[in-house]
Amino acid sequence: MTFTATITSQGQITIPAKIRKGMGFKKRQRVILTLKNNYVVLEPEPDIMQLSGALNNYAIKNKSIDEVIKIEEEAIGDAVVEHYKKKTK
Repeated sequence: MTFTATITSQGQITIPAKIRKGMGFKKRQRVILTLKNNYVVLEPEPDIMQLSGALNNYAIKNKSIDEVIKIEEEAIGDAVVEHYKKKTK
């Protein structure tokens, strides 16, 4: 399927309805544009609600919020020290 579109003076382009419908885009839906090898790739922006549980494998379980914060602060401190060591070599 090939269509021609015009870029407006504001740099906007209208995606033809057949392409929008074919890709399943809805009105006012946000999309991600990526430039790859001088081609524009258009894809739907992921719905944040679909990401639910995506980091579950990385969660620190059976700890209080205070314990998790302490673990994270220690990890950040260790990372800063490691970064400093690499920079001073």
